[in-house]
Amino acid sequence: MRALVASTEGTLSLAQGIVFWEPPPQALSRVQTIVKNMDTEHSIIHGYGPDEGMPELREELVRKLGNENSLSGDYIAHVTHGAQQAFANIVLALADEGDSAVLFAPYYFNHHMMISMTLGTEAMQIGPCTRDTFHPDLAWLEEHLPQHPRTKMVVLVNPNNPTGVVMTKDELDRAAALCKAHNVWLVIDNTYEHFTYEGHEHYCPSDPHVIHIFSFSKAFGMMGWRQGYIAFHKDAPGNLAAQLLKVQDTVPICATQLSQYMSLGALEAGRSWVNERVKMLEDTNRAYVLDAVSCLGEDALVPSEGAIYVFCKLPEGYEDDEKVVEWLVKKHRICVIPGSSCGCKGYIRIAFGNLPADACRDAAARLKSGLLELVEKTAKIH
Repeated sequence: MRALVASTEGTLSLAQGIVFWEPPPQALSRVQTIVKNMDTEHSIIHGYGPDEGMPELREELVRKLGNENSLSGDYIAHVTHGAQQAFANIVLALADEGDSAVLFAPYYFNHHMMISMTLGTEAMQIGPCTRDTFHPDLAWLEEHLPQHPRTKMVVLVNPNNPTGVVMTKDELDRAAALCKAHNVWLVIDNTYEHFTYEGHEHYCPSDPHVIHIFSFSKAFGMMGWRQGYIAFHKDAPGNLAAQLLKVQDTVPICATQLSQYMSLGALEAGRSWVNERVKMLEDTNRAYVLDAVSCLGEDALVPSEGAIYVFCKLPEGYEDDEKVVEWLVKKHRICVIPGSSCGCKGYIRIAFGNLPADACRDAAARLKSGLLELVEKTAKIH
């Protein structure tokens, strides 16, 4: 997508799922102090740390899991190079040749890619989402699991990337119960746990067969610091902790020491610091994008309940979303993600967190102009 944006000068991007703010002052200050004095008490950052993460950070993460996610002290935290590596570690630790994994379309493309590279495309079991809510179809899952005994894991993203929907407590508990009944791992990516709107709430089910993934990237503006973590129950079957550490030690050995100190500072800033920015995002950027896509009609819009995305269906006659995305860049200098990259052709994903409010308003206006051409059937796309 970067190459596409660069191909037309002045293009604004609502494509990449990032936020525009920088990390909290507490985090930046902590790292600055360490770098300034790293020839003395902080020389440890030059060496390898514990595979599973610094003890001080892991203790704070366990406290956060209990206070914010209702995951008791029975949960253990392993620090990784972002949520991406957390998911890779889980797949490598759990899956064997011949196993398969369930994703629900539209899915997060990097999850799809990791499973494809590890187990092969034939191992991918793609479940549907209901077309009225775009929540995973758990009735399909209930029917599917007994018929596929080599299913190793079911993967959910909540709040969802790319759709922005937020699963309910009842839905998540049902998914956990279905997986438990069939001896299947439930892996939940909670990267956007802080981003919920209009009364929707994020929830984490708890059970030894449920594995959670979390990230510092979006909430704390730490994308480049590459910090995430895996949370799993101390009674998880199959000696999960040892299997995860085997992968960790083989690939990165440990997460970057300096980044872990940044994470400690982010946890010090806490949920209130994040909530202020999420509220600002809801009142400005999200509102601008929702206004831009309103011309498509209510039936074309997936409910924007959380995360930093709006997902919507393109007008009839413009189902080739990749060509539409290229046309939007060339004609209107605005870039979004084609839904086909998420297994949902004929849709687009719009990210509203990556630009400051004024720039996002401009980007949304460009997007609206392009979408109006599609609605009015005047767009010439070849």
